[in-house]
Amino acid sequence: MKKIVIATQNRNKFKEMEEALSGLGWEILPGFEFPGIPEVVEDGATLEENSLKKAREVSKFTSLPALSDDTGLFVDALDGQPGIYAARFAGENCTYEDNVRKMLVLMEKIQEGKRRAVFRTVITIFYPDDRSEQVTGEVEGNIVRESKGSGGFGYDPIFRPTGFSKVFAEMSLAEKNKISHRGLALQKARELLARR
Repeated sequence: MKKIVIATQNRNKFKEMEEALSGLGWEILPGFEFPGIPEVVEDGATLEENSLKKAREVSKFTSLPALSDDTGLFVDALDGQPGIYAARFAGENCTYEDNVRKMLVLMEKIQEGKRRAVFRTVITIFYPDDRSEQVTGEVEGNIVRESKGSGGFGYDPIFRPTGFSKVFAEMSLAEKNKISHRGLALQKARELLARR
């Protein structure tokens, strides 16, 4: 069976990706189970650069194809913040809750209709022969006024996709994977892997 490494240290993200890529005839391996795997510094200026860098370094380390994503949250009322810094919005070593709390405080006085946000994910598949492929997924929505639900991770408790009454954290993983930024990018990545 062909093998691919998911270039993430985030177990929640791995679970989401593993489910979305299952049944393709690829063995999906978590990067965090490879001893000594490098912690890739995300110092690119774009989601594309960070995603490519992670996939390349993990592929080189493992000598296997690697898949990585980089995700940003772009909030109109905050001039596009946190953007590519979504994971460390509240500072280095912050928790998901810290990021959500900071977002809710900054958005406190923003009225309905002006709370639009876009989640964007770029996925890179990097192969040991130095070829790579990139796909993007994007979903529009709004930042709600308080945390809801108990599923998901990151900003899922406060992001409600357009056309839905629930935030991501109130959806099952299967529901979320059908419509989320990462889910949409993973559907495109599935198509790429299915051709190999």
